[in-house]
Amino acid sequence: MAFKHSYFHAVFWQRFKRNQLAMAGACVVAALFLISLLAQVIAPYEPNSINAWQVLSPPSWQHWFGTDELGRDVLSRVIFGARISLKVGFVAVGIAVSIGTVVGLISGYYSGVVDAVMMRFVDIMLCFPAFFLILAVITVREPSIWNIMIVIGLTGWMGVARLVRAETLSIREMDYILAARCIGCSDARIIFRHILPNAISPVLVSASLGVAGAILTESALSFLGIGVLPPTPSWGNILTSGKDYIEFAWWLSLFPGLSILLTVLAYNLLGEGIRDALDPRVKR
Repeated sequence: MAFKHSYFHAVFWQRFKRNQLAMAGACVVAALFLISLLAQVIAPYEPNSINAWQVLSPPSWQHWFGTDELGRDVLSRVIFGARISLKVGFVAVGIAVSIGTVVGLISGYYSGVVDAVMMRFVDIMLCFPAFFLILAVITVREPSIWNIMIVIGLTGWMGVARLVRAETLSIREMDYILAARCIGCSDARIIFRHILPNAISPVLVSASLGVAGAILTESALSFLGIGVLPPTPSWGNILTSGKDYIEFAWWLSLFPGLSILLTVLAYNLLGEGIRDALDPRVKR
């Protein structure tokens, strides 16, 4: 079994490395991790440090990304904003993947009435526009980063549930699952020890793509003023402050916008690369 897993990892890595776009996305994601972890060291200024003498200064050697309406360094705020965006992305996707995986496993394994009830609930949840549902919840609850992460996670698990259910329906008919039943393995052991490891591939792809979606959602909420509230820097609320000065302070919108674009593109390329590397039908 150990040899089988090591061989699978080697094949996966070889296939993944041949995908240059996926490798580029992985490098950008790794760089974002380092930037967020070392923000205190990398950022040239404190993100909330106000300088009345440097209000709306254009990019220069002193302030590479310029300054905002309060004289705060935009580069420092973009760097610290990466922490918020990545935190929201990973926590929200972690919640969504956890719920979706459990629902998909139970639904696919037991099938019948259990499957019908669970999938109809999933269908009902899919009928609601996710973004407007998030807006409704956030307007009722106090806007905060934790509320945003929880709400995004609770409204984004349905796709994962359907993927895991489809994999489970196929895996539960395999010979080794029948053998596990014959020797008296409990349902919980079969589900989490035998089915889950073999159904995890689409979950990894969905998770990597879901991080990009969660970052976009957080940025949109912060842009609308109901997400991460100032003075805490996030890419969305930096864009919000920039829209009022876009005619003569273009840098306030350009640099956080490019950060969102680059991050989302990197995660999408990474997710596509993982999917292709896990799919034996894709020839590279």
